[in-house]
Amino acid sequence: MIINELILIGSIFAIIFLTSVLKLNSFISLLLVSLANAILLLPLPSVVPVLKEGFGGTLKSIGLIVVLGTIIGIILDQSGAAISIARYFMKKTGERKAPMAMGITGLITGLPIFCDSAFIVLSGICRSLARSSKTAITVLAPILAISLYGIHCLVPPHPGATAAAGIIGAPIGNVILFGVVAAIPGIIAAYVFIRLRPYKTKNKKTVPTEEGKQGHGNLPSAFISFLPILVPLVLITIKSVTFLTATSPDTSTLKILIGFVGDPVIALLAGCFAGIPLLHKYTMPQWNKFLETAIEKAGPILIITAAGGTFGAVIKESGIVNQLSENVASLGLGIFIPYAIAVILKTSQGSSTIAVITAASISSPLLVSLGLDSEWGRTFAILAMGAGSMMFSHANDSYFWVVSKFSGMTSSETLRYYSLPTIVLSVSSFIVISVLSTIFM
Repeated sequence: MIINELILIGSIFAIIFLTSVLKLNSFISLLLVSLANAILLLPLPSVVPVLKEGFGGTLKSIGLIVVLGTIIGIILDQSGAAISIARYFMKKTGERKAPMAMGITGLITGLPIFCDSAFIVLSGICRSLARSSKTAITVLAPILAISLYGIHCLVPPHPGATAAAGIIGAPIGNVILFGVVAAIPGIIAAYVFIRLRPYKTKNKKTVPTEEGKQGHGNLPSAFISFLPILVPLVLITIKSVTFLTATSPDTSTLKILIGFVGDPVIALLAGCFAGIPLLHKYTMPQWNKFLETAIEKAGPILIITAAGGTFGAVIKESGIVNQLSENVASLGLGIFIPYAIAVILKTSQGSSTIAVITAASISSPLLVSLGLDSEWGRTFAILAMGAGSMMFSHANDSYFWVVSKFSGMTSSETLRYYSLPTIVLSVSSFIVISVLSTIFM
C-alpha cells in the first residue's frame, strides 16, 4: 500500500513538473499522468474503459454549463455591457468611492466573465478612474483583480468549480449560490486589507493596452446589461431556496417547473436569451462570430476539465486512497483537507483550474472518511478547494501577469499589492465556508 501512496504523490509532482516546469499543455499533462497511473494500478484491459468513462462522465456533467456560461461572458464583453455595468456603479458611488465601484463591478461582471478576460476589458476604465479620482492604480487595480478572482475560483460556470462539481458529483446550483455567499465576505476582507495598507499615492504611467475594447460608442443600458447575469442567478436561487426549505418530497407541477427552470443548464440558457437585446445592433454573421468565439474559448476548458475527470476516475477505480482514507479520517480535519490539497497545488504550479481539478480527483475517494459524503458535504468540499485555489497568486499564475501588464504595475508592485491580498482572500473565504458547513451539514 505504501507503493500506491508513493504513486499518488508521484503523480501530483508529475502534474506540477509537466505544467509548471516543462510548460507542457495542461490537457496532455493530465492525460499522460492519468494513463501512467492507470497502467501501473489497473488491469490492462480496464485502462482504456476507465479513461473514457472519466473523460465522458465529466463532459456529461459540466459541458453545457461551461459552453453556455462562456457565451454569456462573450456577449457581455463584445456588446460593451461590462463597461456599462462599471459605469453604472461609478455613477452610483461617485469618484470619491472609486475603490468600492471597482470592487462591486468586479464582483458582478466576474459572475459570467472569466477573470483574465474581464480584467482586460475593464482595465482601461480602471486606469481612467484612477486618474480622474486621483486614486492610486496600486489600489484600484488590485481591488478589481481580487473581486474578479474571488468569483472566478468559487462560482460555476467558471471551470475549476464546475469541473470539481462534475468530478465529485455535487449539485451545481448549490455550489453557485453558496459560492457567491462565500466569495463576498472574502472579497470584502481583501478589500479592507488593500485599503488599509500603505501604498504609493502617485499614479504610474501605464503601458499601452487594448483600448479598442473600451471604444464602444453607444453602450447598452445598465438594466439590459444586468439581465444575462441576474436571470440565471435568480432562477438558480429560487430553485435552491425552494428545495432547501422543502420538508418532504413534492411532486406538484409548480415544484417540477421550478426544478426545471432552476437547473443551471436551463438557467444559463435563459441568460443567453436575456442577452439577445444587447446584440440588436449586430448582424447575423456578427452574432455567429460571437458564438464561434465563445465555443472556441470553451473548447480548451472542456478538454482540460474532462482530462481532470479522467485522472479522478483512475484514482477512484484503483483504490489507491483506501489506506490514505483511514489515515485522513483519524486526523479529524474534515473540510480542511481538500482546502490544503488545493493550496499546495495552486502555489506550486500556478493554475487555479488545475489545482481544483486535481484536488477534486484526489479528494473524491476521501469524502466518506472526511464526513463529507453528502450533498452538502460535497458542496462545501468544492468551495473549500476553490478557496484553496486562490492562495497566493504569484509569478507562476498567468492571471498575475494579466494584472501586471494591463494595470501598468511592475511585477514587484503586483506581487506586493495584488498577490498578498490573495492570501487574505483565500483564508477569509475558507473561514466563511467552514462556518457555513457547520450550519448546513
